[in-house]
Amino acid sequence: MTLLHERRRFLLGLAAGVAMAQAPLASAWAQSRRASLVSTPLPGGLFLISGAGGNVVVGHDEQGALLVDGGTAERASELHKLALRETGAKRVHTLINTHWHPEQTGSNERLGRAGARIIAHENTRLWLTVANPLIGQPGTYGPLPPTARPNATTYANGTLQLGSERVDYGYVLQAHTDGDLYVHFKDANVLVAGDVVCNDGWPVIDWRTGGWIGGMVDGLTKLIAVSDASTRIVPGRGPLLTRADLETQRNHYATIFERLEALMRQGKGPDEALAANPTKDFEGARGDPTQFVTLAFQSMWGHFAPNA
Repeated sequence: MTLLHERRRFLLGLAAGVAMAQAPLASAWAQSRRASLVSTPLPGGLFLISGAGGNVVVGHDEQGALLVDGGTAERASELHKLALRETGAKRVHTLINTHWHPEQTGSNERLGRAGARIIAHENTRLWLTVANPLIGQPGTYGPLPPTARPNATTYANGTLQLGSERVDYGYVLQAHTDGDLYVHFKDANVLVAGDVVCNDGWPVIDWRTGGWIGGMVDGLTKLIAVSDASTRIVPGRGPLLTRADLETQRNHYATIFERLEALMRQGKGPDEALAANPTKDFEGARGDPTQFVTLAFQSMWGHFAPNA
């Protein structure tokens, strides 16, 4: 068995051991599915569609439409109709998955059957070949059928052309998951950050598929370097952000990370980490931090306690 498969087996084994403890946690993903679809124009002829489970960015050229993320399977038909209506395109020729979660890959089967190119990190494709537990939800997601899996994967970075628009995509190492991509529409200066960035409550750190809070901090640092003061930044959930917003989030999560690391080195557990209230200075309108703190602390186990 390869080291990669050993690591995946280890992570899935950990997931089974903590599933019961995480079941009561509120799921931001499930809550987001109830919204109506709303289309908002972005620079460069792009559109942001919200309400499909996660933010979806739509562009087009003479060949058809491109989607960055595809919402949930339940909203896929509605999403595609709106995307084609807004762009005037006849078909969707490219879908980019920023990671494997159902709110990003719900259009994969529909578009894969239609022959679309599906771009993702290779780890995203691998996670979609197995059944994965979902945070705060019963059951599992996957495996997706072969036609629904990404068919154009990367381990690092890539570039494609959408009409006159250059579109760069790049790997964000072990942040929200271990397969996160950002997508940067260079001329329009629109940066799609996926769930490495959250602007609707606290982020979800899926440590069971390779995400961790240290990687979230590093990921925000990377996105800050990619952007500038004029960049329109599309988070996985919630309204648009600026580079200054990313800098604020990075500083907040770096402080929380330092506090959690100190607690872990003292031998504390998740309940004690919650009691220490490491988010006390940053809660504001983000709501209850219980799920975030629990996942963030658990995400550190494989980095600070590799033999646990």
